[in-house]
Amino acid sequence: MAFLSFDGTFWIQLLNFAIFFAVLNLVFLRPVGEGVRKRREYLDGLVARRDGLQKEALALRAQAEATRQSARRDAETLLSRSRADVSNETAAIATDYNARSSKQTADAQAAAAAEFETARVAAERHAEELAQLVVDRTFAEASR
Repeated sequence: MAFLSFDGTFWIQLLNFAIFFAVLNLVFLRPVGEGVRKRREYLDGLVARRDGLQKEALALRAQAEATRQSARRDAETLLSRSRADVSNETAAIATDYNARSSKQTADAQAAAAAEFETARVAAERHAEELAQLVVDRTFAEASR
């Protein structure tokens, strides 16, 4: 059992290993562990920020969609009002045109009736004058 003897070199090697492990821990393991921890915190922060931004983007998309729908409703309402206004204005114009047309037709009929009456009276007068002329010529020829 000489292989497992605990003599003075064993304790020195054990002490040497403890000092090496302490230096290794101070120089390498702690700084690397701290770097890994900071990197993990940074990545976790990025993930949390990304998640927050995604939620904000979803909220903004929903808000934009709501705004678009509201704008569509407003546009449809405005379009309906405009169509109604145009329809009402068209009806008013048509009514006014019909009234003016009826008045012009009535005025034209009255003017035509007046001209017809004037022409009838003139025709009767011309007929009487013609009849008198025929009678005068007949008597003139009979007296000869």
